[in-house]
Amino acid sequence: MCLALPGRLMRWIDRDPLFARAEVEFDGIRRICHMACVLEANEGDYVIVHAGVAISRVDEAAARKTLAELDAFGTDPHEELREELHGHWGGGPSVP
Repeated sequence: MCLALPGRLMRWIDRDPLFARAEVEFDGIRRICHMACVLEANEGDYVIVHAGVAISRVDEAAARKTLAELDAFGTDPHEELREELHGHWGGGPSVP
């Protein structure tokens, strides 16, 4: 199953229209994500990220509601990200 999660844009790295990248935080874990679809996002905004690509902006209330609903199902929406960071994918482009 594929899942897109809300994360908070912490820092722009590159705003090039084709290769835009930014540091996005997911529950304390920071990842570098591709941002070409959401060039209008500002630091502090929440974005929906699927497979390392931010696909849309979302307001903070909606982001928190989505995470709360996932928690209500007894799932940890960040478990896959943790596995990727510490498991079989070998780390990937994480931010220390």
